[in-house]
Amino acid sequence: MFGGHGPHIPHVSGRRRGSTTSSRKSDEGDRPDPTEDDTTVVDEGEKSMLLSIISQLKPGADLSRISLPTFILEPRSMLERITNFMQHPETLLPMTTIDDPVERFVSVVKFYLSGWHLKPPGVKKPLNPILGEQFACYWDLPDKCRAYYISEQTSHHPPKSSYFYLAPHHHIRIDGTLKPRSRFLGNSAASMMEGISVLTLTNKGKPGVGEKYILNQPNIYVRGILFGTMKYELGDYVYVRCPENNLVAEIEFRVKGFFTGTYNAIHGTIKNEKTGEKLYEITGKWNEEMFIKDELTGRSELLFDATNAKPSLPLVRPIAEQNEKESQNLWAPTISALLKKDQDAATDEKIKVEEKQRSDTRKRESDGIEWVPQLFKPTDEYGLDYIIYANIDGKDPETLEKQVLAITPILPGSHSTGKFAIPPHQSHPNDAAHITGTEPDTGAKGAET
Repeated sequence: MFGGHGPHIPHVSGRRRGSTTSSRKSDEGDRPDPTEDDTTVVDEGEKSMLLSIISQLKPGADLSRISLPTFILEPRSMLERITNFMQHPETLLPMTTIDDPVERFVSVVKFYLSGWHLKPPGVKKPLNPILGEQFACYWDLPDKCRAYYISEQTSHHPPKSSYFYLAPHHHIRIDGTLKPRSRFLGNSAASMMEGISVLTLTNKGKPGVGEKYILNQPNIYVRGILFGTMKYELGDYVYVRCPENNLVAEIEFRVKGFFTGTYNAIHGTIKNEKTGEKLYEITGKWNEEMFIKDELTGRSELLFDATNAKPSLPLVRPIAEQNEKESQNLWAPTISALLKKDQDAATDEKIKVEEKQRSDTRKRESDGIEWVPQLFKPTDEYGLDYIIYANIDGKDPETLEKQVLAITPILPGSHSTGKFAIPPHQSHPNDAAHITGTEPDTGAKGAET
């Protein structure tokens, strides 16, 4: 399914330009409605708490090691939040059915743009996953097939969230590692969303390799930390690139200026990288309507309407079946307190999780044990850092499905074969692995049903 070294991708790691009971739903219960607005008004007590923290910081300070107050926390882990990217199957699944490479590329861009409107109300940041934390889920798709997602926190300092998605019957695979860096900027803060995703259409391109699309993410800005109303914005330049077909989309998520501009605007182009020919222009707002204009004909049409799009939430095994390192089980007391708006209890429960992580780290260090991920292995390809350990090379959807379900428990009724243990450092064949789909299946712990 995946084969050989990928082509060189320019600017993959470079700096981006700044902008001007049975299964339960992942967001089931009292989770916020993601379509609500993106502003937060904090009360005087909350503002005072924020001021006491940031008054000790200098502009540019790294926020990743700062314990932020719980009232700005989203009640789920970053590993779970990444699934926003996959919650519009109506934009994701048709891609592999399109024969024309340019039309197929436009379909990929549509999918890429469809997930950014999904966010909690107000200004919230997800819980920082602890080292070794895992989250797995699945989707029951409209055509009765399934898609699967597996993730793990593969590094804590610096934070790295690695993930894998597969829709076996639709020939779609996504590998990615998100590497957020938070910075204090005075009256605002920024999450620089480094890292990339590699989307592969396995029924296109070269047999055994597939057709690959390389994507990165916009950065996140929170304005008005010290003065005014707190506001959430996406900003800076992103790309979607298909080296096999010499196609690239360069899209700017525009932040509002002090006196000009508007919130949530995007502007981008799709062009042939080899000839420089501009094929399409993209305009609109990432949380409302987005349009695409054919540069040859001048015709413009709706690309995606976020205001009327209903996400397909992932399904997750009951918490009672999850082990101690699975996100929803790990953070259950913290999330419960956050949903009840009991900030004191949320803080206490969050500290318990973080102190346990520090204790585990001290124990490993005293025992001379080097931690390694359980479900992912290092790779030097595409700047991904990590890919799934397991050998996912089935020749048919049924085999692929079995291979995925053998990696870790995903479906209701499946359990880990043992309690999560601190894995010792060990040498694996080809530790710096490639996305080939032909690696030996080493290191992945199995699941049983």
